[in-house]
Amino acid sequence: MQMLAPTLPDLIGLIGVALILVAYAGVQSGRLPAEDWRFSALNGVGAALILVSLWFEFNLASFVIETAWLAISLWGLWRAWRARNGEGRG
Repeated sequence: MQMLAPTLPDLIGLIGVALILVAYAGVQSGRLPAEDWRFSALNGVGAALILVSLWFEFNLASFVIETAWLAISLWGLWRAWRARNGEGRG
């Protein structure tokens, strides 16, 4: 089996995967609280980049999970923004 060189969409998707893994490792190591806006931002940007890569090589299951991941991350960012601005919990 011959290994093909990664395409630009592959690289974009891999950067997205790396961001999600950094966020997860940060929470698991105790260095990044899950309530921190950076956790949601890393997950959201990571999911968005994976979705960009899926535009070129579509996979329904990956599309569904990354769309949900992005939506939940946006919700987390909204909650962090509200908490930061003293608007309580969402």
